[in-house]
Amino acid sequence: MRTPPKRGLAASAMLLALTGCGLLGTGGTDAPDGGGKVTITLAGPNQWNASGSSFGPAWEALVDSFEKREPGIEVRTQVLPLDGFMQTITTQLAAGTAPELVFNQPPHKAHEVHALDDELQKPNPYVAGNQRWIDVFRKEYYGPGVSKALSKESGKLEYVPFNLVAIGLFYNKDAFAKAGLDGPPATWADFKGACAKLKAAGYDPVALDKGGLATGWTWEAVSTQLIDKYYDDWNFFDATGKPGKAPTVTEKSMSKAIKEGTLTTKTPEVAEALKIYKEFFDCGTPNWTGVADGGATVGYRDFVSGKAAMSWGTDFAVEALKTDAKFPLGTMPFPTITKESTPLSSEAPARYGASIGGTSYMIPSTVKGEKYAAAVKFLQYMSSPAIKPWLDATGGLPAIEGVEPSAETAGLLEGEWGKPFRVVALPGGPEGTSFRDVFDGYLLGRRSLEEELTDLDKWWKRGIEAGIKKNAWGDEDWAK
Repeated sequence: MRTPPKRGLAASAMLLALTGCGLLGTGGTDAPDGGGKVTITLAGPNQWNASGSSFGPAWEALVDSFEKREPGIEVRTQVLPLDGFMQTITTQLAAGTAPELVFNQPPHKAHEVHALDDELQKPNPYVAGNQRWIDVFRKEYYGPGVSKALSKESGKLEYVPFNLVAIGLFYNKDAFAKAGLDGPPATWADFKGACAKLKAAGYDPVALDKGGLATGWTWEAVSTQLIDKYYDDWNFFDATGKPGKAPTVTEKSMSKAIKEGTLTTKTPEVAEALKIYKEFFDCGTPNWTGVADGGATVGYRDFVSGKAAMSWGTDFAVEALKTDAKFPLGTMPFPTITKESTPLSSEAPARYGASIGGTSYMIPSTVKGEKYAAAVKFLQYMSSPAIKPWLDATGGLPAIEGVEPSAETAGLLEGEWGKPFRVVALPGGPEGTSFRDVFDGYLLGRRSLEEELTDLDKWWKRGIEAGIKKNAWGDEDWAK
């Protein structure tokens, strides 16, 4: 059963140089005997710009500041192509030829990388007063108690996150001012009113394109609010799939609810979610199915040109937006659907939550001695306050405590929006089915609400059976 993806995507950036002042470091005392330097290489995809050789000026400044603090260490950056880095790193790890630091997302075996649990119990020398490196991280996103942060094979912490990834709505502050809007709309009723004012001021309220991000993210933002009231009723399994409760109702629990008929397309909130879903798309770019995919920002060209006033995007989009948009940017949560808009509102605030699916690096198990020590130091430096100028330049959200997000992306963590939703989104179709396959006809007015609900029932049944088979749930009583 396919639910909307949480993804971190590429964008672009620039910034001021780092100074590295005020941090506790070890200076040059760790330079190897003979006065030579330890050289380490960090290899991964470029998530910020189109360069094939650099992650951007802000990254180079950050590396330079580290090398000034640690003159015995040289850090080189190897930019890997976006369309091939997964295979490259997977192959290198298996062959034992990977460099000292590699991007964490490619498939690999636990024995191919160092578990960092022991290192994380030691002080981070770049954070004043720190006794345990693990304590610098925001514990809701990274640590031994966060299942998403652990290796599924070993249950260990294999990597260190440099930032978090989150989504939300970017907005053109000049367009809002011209339309007479004081700030971001907080509720769905406010949002609909804002769209009317933006249209009257000559803007398309929301930038849309033919990609699948807007269809997935909007469905998730809408449906999770309306079904929040069923948190206890549908929460059958814990995060490991065993009977119990999970912080967020899992896909397995949703599958059981649908299989047993507790949740059907006749559940009133399903139709209501579809109505509000369409209202959002009716506020968007006309003929959006013919607009080129905008990448990390939906409807990129229409947004940066000033034609559209709002756009879905991720924090990874900030660098490109600051370069191409000729207006001040802001970010905001998706509006909360209240009883002012529908009696079926759960009055739950809109939530999405950040995650550690951004930029993270790990150390291959073949790295030993001075090179291993140097790689650990770089990871420690990347989880210290020294990282803030780079985060500000790229729009990255901090994975550590005590560092505030940049002005452009602060809205992506604002209030309840920065917390995970409590019930996973209503499904679309089976895995491999795009949300556009499921919803386009309805969103474009080619199918009625009743026709969409009938079709959605068929999609759900196919998806549930496929999910039961894939996850080997077939022997459980509810799945038979």
